[in-house]
Amino acid sequence: MKTDFKEEWKHLNPYQMEAVLDESPSCVVNANVGSGKTTVLIAKILYLHYERSVPLEEMVVLTFTNKAADEIIGRLRKKENGLSGEQVRGFGTFHSVALHLLKNQLPVEQMGWNREFTVISPDEEADLAAEVIAAQKLKVKYKNRLKKRLEQEYQGYLRGKESSRYKDDLFLLYPLLEAEKKQQNKMSFSDLLRVCTKLLLAGRTGNPVSEKEMSYTREGRTKELPGEYGEKPASLWHPQWIIVDEVQDSDALQIEFLEALKEKDTRLFAVGDPNQVIYSWRGTGENMFYLLKHRFQAKELSLPVNYRSSASILEAANRFLQSGTGIQSSRETGEKIIVKNHYDPFQEAEYLAERICALHDSGRAYGEIAVFYRLQKQSEILEKVFERQQIPYEVSVRKTVRDIPVLDWLIRVLRFSVNPADGQVGMDVLADPQYGEKCIRAKAKKIIQEQKRDSVLLYRRMMEFQEQEEWKKSETVPGAAEVFAYFGLKEALHPTASSYYEDEKLVLKLLEKICRYCREKDCGLIDGTREFVNRSALYGVNLLSGDGETEESDFTGNHDEIGNATFLRDTVKLMTLHASKGLEFETVFLIGMNQGLIPLHSQSMEQEEEERRLFFVGMTRAKDELELSYYTNPGEPRVSGEYSRYLRMLPPHLLEWEELRGEGEKRSNLQRLRREVQEQIREKREQEEEKKTAVKHARHPKYGEGILVSEDEMMVEVEFAGYGRKQFLKAFGEVTIEA
Repeated sequence: MKTDFKEEWKHLNPYQMEAVLDESPSCVVNANVGSGKTTVLIAKILYLHYERSVPLEEMVVLTFTNKAADEIIGRLRKKENGLSGEQVRGFGTFHSVALHLLKNQLPVEQMGWNREFTVISPDEEADLAAEVIAAQKLKVKYKNRLKKRLEQEYQGYLRGKESSRYKDDLFLLYPLLEAEKKQQNKMSFSDLLRVCTKLLLAGRTGNPVSEKEMSYTREGRTKELPGEYGEKPASLWHPQWIIVDEVQDSDALQIEFLEALKEKDTRLFAVGDPNQVIYSWRGTGENMFYLLKHRFQAKELSLPVNYRSSASILEAANRFLQSGTGIQSSRETGEKIIVKNHYDPFQEAEYLAERICALHDSGRAYGEIAVFYRLQKQSEILEKVFERQQIPYEVSVRKTVRDIPVLDWLIRVLRFSVNPADGQVGMDVLADPQYGEKCIRAKAKKIIQEQKRDSVLLYRRMMEFQEQEEWKKSETVPGAAEVFAYFGLKEALHPTASSYYEDEKLVLKLLEKICRYCREKDCGLIDGTREFVNRSALYGVNLLSGDGETEESDFTGNHDEIGNATFLRDTVKLMTLHASKGLEFETVFLIGMNQGLIPLHSQSMEQEEEERRLFFVGMTRAKDELELSYYTNPGEPRVSGEYSRYLRMLPPHLLEWEELRGEGEKRSNLQRLRREVQEQIREKREQEEEKKTAVKHARHPKYGEGILVSEDEMMVEVEFAGYGRKQFLKAFGEVTIEA
């Protein structure tokens, strides 16, 4: 029986209704900020399913965050009891949908990988590339920016460009890196889309993958393809509809993936806002929205009405609108935009603390207040002052497992356990300076290459993990304690270490999440762990809750999801302008409105335009109150003491200018505050630097590579594998310590 969809659309305005009902072959919706884009997207899916009888299995819904996909699926679950994972297999991020296709439908073996491949993050790909560069003695410039270069110049390489931007060996690196990834059976994010696109196109045309693209495995040429994949071939997966969220953030690989996925009679519906393109370094650009429109000859609709911000804020924001005819407001004029001048960031921080306390005392929740800035380091002073004033706050710096050493190490243990071909991560596990065996890199490499199972317990258990027949069954998923004991993690975490009890707690909690994940997915521990670590690469820690996603909050509790971030429920939010996208707050303070900061110094017209869009995004996060501030004395190189030219572009009748001065006793207090905060920041940075340099390696002509244990003016003590600890006089110069 059909659901009465009238209940779903009674709150839609005419523009939203037109978008929901449109069934053009291709349609793109230019959705202004705060115009109900997500509402329209979900209403479209519900309309197609319940009114037009389109099976969910025949829809592909592509989002740019896992949270957005989960929100859509959650709405469907409320309407349809027993909604299965198979029904929404096409709902997710571009990468997760591509991963599903490669794991379950496409003949990935034709491209040189097998179906048990693991996914690596851009950081891990850069680490592997660095190893290939060293092994092959390639001359690659700017290796400190290798991750960025790998991403930025990859499209040029694929298009047949003859040489890299800096005329070095980067283009020689790409095929060598790909061969190494195939050897270790792992894919990068770009590999997921590229390989999936090639196989989809090959399946549609009936042409096999070219000989050039065929590859070799450890055993030689790829094996014959299995006849059955458990699902119909991807070339026969014929979606009726493809629905895309935030399409303006697409890059070239994602557009090509869409083209490969779309059949001749597949309808395309995409929503986005070209005024919110702020991630050009990821390969997107303002023209992506219009490129997609042109590529698919799409009809364009618009959502011009904003439901979030006051009319005064939107009138100001319209001065920075680069695409479209203007944003219409559904609200009253509201308060004027406050512009304040502060002497320096310290005075500003003190003012903000007082202002936020007053807002909170008047009834405004801390969680409805946010402070935006252009650079992450601007939060340091705010943090120290807010701590002094006991204001609860959070800094939006997204953490992943890589930021929690013991969990980062554990994920690597599990990754190697489900993919022993990944020698790189195996060496990382064995050579970790804090956990496990603490082998030197040379010893770890020898164990991996020669597969010395009897060398250390942890290595043997990782190699034997997939041989545990009971753990392959969904009905015999073990508990966290059993997995903990199997790997010998008590010894691996070193019971005598000061961090042991906290590490043990985190490890057991993560293992329990994995075991529960396997039970909920109705799969064995082996397959469930493989899926889990792949999602870990795609989403960081964003995968641990019952529906397959969580954040760092899962380890600290009492959090809410807002936009793409997870925060404590009642805290002031401190974040960069980039991090603010997709969020909204009652009160927004946008600080550092100085020339050279907002906007940053731009080297091209494209960069300047993106700075304008970034400011536009920040302004339109505010619902009721927006306050802009600048410094007379910013204290930063290349930052002017003059206020930003963006302030001159705002309509004067919308602004209320205020100047604050610290004099007398207050000025004296401010100077004392400045000294104390600067000292606290200095100490924090020194501690962080100590952590970075805590583990050093040393080399001796006879004993080889070892780990530096201690050092003073006269002596060094080094631990060598197979030789134990040795002491040396510095004066003799026998030991070389790494910088």
